[in-house]
Amino acid sequence: MTSTQTQLAIIGGTGLTQLDGLEITHRQVLDTPYGAISAPILHGHYHGCAVAFLARHGAGHTIPPHKINYRANLWALKSLGINTIIAAAAVGGIHPQMQVGDLVIPHQLIDYTWSREHTFFSDFNSPTEQMNHLKHIDFSSPYCERLRRYLLDAAKSLPFTVHAQGVYGATQGPRLETIAEINRMERDGCDLVGMTGMPEAALARELELCYATCAVVANPAAGRGNNSEISMSDIEMALELGMSRLRALFTAVLTAGFLDFK
Repeated sequence: MTSTQTQLAIIGGTGLTQLDGLEITHRQVLDTPYGAISAPILHGHYHGCAVAFLARHGAGHTIPPHKINYRANLWALKSLGINTIIAAAAVGGIHPQMQVGDLVIPHQLIDYTWSREHTFFSDFNSPTEQMNHLKHIDFSSPYCERLRRYLLDAAKSLPFTVHAQGVYGATQGPRLETIAEINRMERDGCDLVGMTGMPEAALARELELCYATCAVVANPAAGRGNNSEISMSDIEMALELGMSRLRALFTAVLTAGFLDFK
C-alpha cells in the first residue's frame, strides 16, 4: 500500500544531495518567516511511503555548515505537516570502534558551535502566537528515542555495522578539527565529530518533531587514523560506501512498515 500523506522527511547531508529511488511527484520551493530554505523540497514515494527530501547543503552542496538556515529548513518541514525527520550526516570517527563506513545512530550530543541562529524563541516577534513566549525545552535526550529504536530494529536485517549509540560532537566548521581539539572532545566523551548536528536537533525539539540522526563515518577524526592528514579524496571514497549503506537502511526502515511507526 502506498501512503499519500507525507509525514516523514529525510534531510540529506554531505554525500546525500539526492535520494536515489525516490519517485518524485513534485518539487516545492518555500520561503519562511526565517528566510529561504536550503533547496527545493522533493516530494515523492520511496518504497511505498510518502517521503519529503531536503538537501541540507543545497542541491549543489554549496552551503557550508555554519551558513545553513536551520530555522528555515525545520520550519518549512513542520509547516508541511511533517512530524518525523531522519537526518543523514557524514561524521569523523573518534571512538576506535567507529570505523570508516560504519553507520551510527547517536543517542547524545555535545554542542561546540557558536553564533548560529539556534532557537525560535530568541525574541517576541515570532511569526506564530505559539512562539511569542519564552520556552525552555527539555533536551536531556536530544534525539527521539522511539525513532532511534525503530531505526535500530530495521537495521538488524542488514549485513554491516550499525552502532546503537554514540555521542555526537557538533563543531563549527567548515574547517576540520585539530588533533588537540579531537583529544579534548574525546575527553569530553564524544564518539563522533560533525558540523551540522546543532542547532538542527534542538530546533526540531522546539517544533515538537520526532528527530533522529543517521551518521555515516566518513573518516577517522584528526589524529585517529594511520595518515598524518585527512584526505578529501579518501572521504569521498568512504562516502560512496557509507551512503549506499545509508540507503539500504532507509529501504529497511520503509519496507519494515514506517506507516506503523506513530
